[in-house]
Amino acid sequence: MEPTANRKPLVAIDLGAQSCRVAFLRWNHGQPEIELIHRFANEPHSIGDELRWDIHAIFEGIKTGLHRCCASAPEGIASIAVDGWAVDYVRLDAAGNPMALPFCYRDARTEAAQKKVHAVLSPARLYSLTGIQVLRINTLYQLYADKMAGLDPCLPWLNLPEYITYRLCGRRVSEYTNATHTSLIDLGTRSWCREIFDKLGLDATAAPSIVPSGSLLGPVAGELATLAALQDAQVIAPACHDTASAIAAIPATGDDWAFISSGTWSLVGTVLDSPCVTSDARAMNFTNLGGVGGKICFLKNVNGMWLLSQCLDELKRQGITCSLLPDLLAECASLPAPPALIDIDDPQLMLPGHTIDKINSQLVGLGQPAFASHRASIPFLANTIFHSMAARYAEVLYAISRITGKRLRRLFMVGGGSQNALLNQVTGQRTGLEIILGSVESTTIGNFAIQMAALQQNRNSSVGVSAKAVATWAEQIVPGELVQVNGRNRN
Repeated sequence: MEPTANRKPLVAIDLGAQSCRVAFLRWNHGQPEIELIHRFANEPHSIGDELRWDIHAIFEGIKTGLHRCCASAPEGIASIAVDGWAVDYVRLDAAGNPMALPFCYRDARTEAAQKKVHAVLSPARLYSLTGIQVLRINTLYQLYADKMAGLDPCLPWLNLPEYITYRLCGRRVSEYTNATHTSLIDLGTRSWCREIFDKLGLDATAAPSIVPSGSLLGPVAGELATLAALQDAQVIAPACHDTASAIAAIPATGDDWAFISSGTWSLVGTVLDSPCVTSDARAMNFTNLGGVGGKICFLKNVNGMWLLSQCLDELKRQGITCSLLPDLLAECASLPAPPALIDIDDPQLMLPGHTIDKINSQLVGLGQPAFASHRASIPFLANTIFHSMAARYAEVLYAISRITGKRLRRLFMVGGGSQNALLNQVTGQRTGLEIILGSVESTTIGNFAIQMAALQQNRNSSVGVSAKAVATWAEQIVPGELVQVNGRNRN
């Protein structure tokens, strides 16, 4: 990159399933400073019996954030990059516009699609081809649901972060880390898997071309290019999968650490140099997601803070007042461990609606009383969820250590859920690992670090960036931010 005094600001856009953020990084006396310019709420909308995202509202919120960034940057903006949650996508018409609002991954349509897919390609075969855990939310099952509904398989599609990137610069691509989450990438060739497309009658030409993390895609185009601050701005593909960006921002060395990227979901895993597709890995449904610089994020999706949000939303609709999360955590801290734990990864708890009833069904099956719908039950309900999450984390981390042969000692907690002090404490007790808190905005930091590495490497390069270069930049953005919670080590 150019000398510090001449560096222009960067913009990172992070799409979240509950909120979206536009952040701004500028240089102050040679030091990078991040400012959250615009945050706006996001949630799926029920349209009839379907669950969809309002992609138009999302893009309008992003434009508002970009206008505010431009107003703060008379010197101009160097680059923009977009990350977000994986699997969901936008179908495009001949003019490149959305055919319809994109489906949310929690829509129940994939239940039938998954069964149909597995009748053609068994879960074992899919895992051997892709190394990706079998989850009905994966893009593979969603595309097949489109086919079952009679939609033309030739219609081009883009995952959501890449759709926003397309709106910014006009290039239709799929960034590698996000592409792996579709369950359509061949593990060996790192390209679209012909066998899957052919056997399921999907059209490979509808899929975008794959680019590595850190690819420079070109200047801002379209209506936003008229803004003076964006006239020389480059659009960069970061790790478009938000978890991959978050993990890239962890400045850890050695081979004794794991991570939990905690938010709507909890992504529990470790970083490997190559995929792990052993019979044990498949049996436990671990996934091998692409990481920055060709690394592998070997992890498992665990139900996250969304579960508590669903419960609290249900209670609010019943007129029951709920405390803010910090107050609720304080109430939970004085409670003993619950007498029984729930299976937070029960498939029924992955679907929205009637969440408390589903939890109560599990508890009754364990011989425990159900939670009543009144204010006094809320701390006990939350406490059960937190302890159950920590227990599940411990199970997954133990399996990771056994399958990969790693002797884990440190656990980095990143993302919004890392603010949950009670969950961190119980996780430390359950796992016996040293808990280290990373940044709440680890995804945004990783996004910025990838942009910096890409701009420094070569302004015309499309070969991607190395994990080491990204980690170096991440350390400069958040020096000294890691906080140790405890000193426990697994023996």
